[in-house]
Amino acid sequence: MGEFNEIKIAVLRIEGTNCEDETVRALRELGVFAEAVHLKQLYSDMIRDEEKRRLSDYSGIVFPGGFSAGDYVRAGAIFSARVKSVLRRDLEDFIRHGYPVLGICNGFQILVELGALPGFDEDKPLADTPEMVLAINNSNRFECRQSLLKHENRGKCIFTKGLGRRIVMYPVAHAEGKVTFPANAEKVYINRLVENDQIVFRYVDDKGEYAGYPWNPNGSVYNLAGICNVKGNVFGLMPHPERAFFSWNHFDYPGKAENYGDGKVIFQSMVEYIKGMK
Repeated sequence: MGEFNEIKIAVLRIEGTNCEDETVRALRELGVFAEAVHLKQLYSDMIRDEEKRRLSDYSGIVFPGGFSAGDYVRAGAIFSARVKSVLRRDLEDFIRHGYPVLGICNGFQILVELGALPGFDEDKPLADTPEMVLAINNSNRFECRQSLLKHENRGKCIFTKGLGRRIVMYPVAHAEGKVTFPANAEKVYINRLVENDQIVFRYVDDKGEYAGYPWNPNGSVYNLAGICNVKGNVFGLMPHPERAFFSWNHFDYPGKAENYGDGKVIFQSMVEYIKGMK
């Protein structure tokens, strides 16, 4: 990928994505260059030269939330198919070289459809077919609420370094967020995620205990809210940290003394990791 003189992070978008502006703002708040990049800017001959981009221009990628391509077929399926058709080799090289890739909500769905998560094979960053599914919520409706998450990663995930065994608040806003594995291998997948330290966040109640609906807003197996790949540089989660970046995003504002909210740590850790790669 080569050396870089300044940190540049791309927030990839297509029709239907949202929260790219909030994500760009969060990253810029940390003093790095971030921009929303339409997928076509990375491959289309119809884009003007001054607007063309390459993945190798960046040292980090974020797939934001939203409803890419209207979530037709399945949530994230069309976005991921377009990425695989034109950028598979570039994205695999990006991940293989250790650069960070973050998927938030619809971005998590995209990473799952790409086969980047659960990401058990370090030598093959994108599986040929999805190994898990983010299915329709048990409530069969769109869930938009504050969610409490217990951080359970022991150090592998580069996006939560230093967070410790802490509970954070990130809001959810999705209709298809139920983490699901093959029915005949569910325990195998969970055990593998635990052994590999790939579990990052799990839904909990206001006492810090694992609980069902509404604390687990979608019915995810094992209360899973976010996981990383075996290398730790690809991370997907359904809740939105960019919507909890500032203290005024929290329900207990103005009681917070800090200017920043619980979501800052995700982006700060991403930036610090990239700095360490120089």
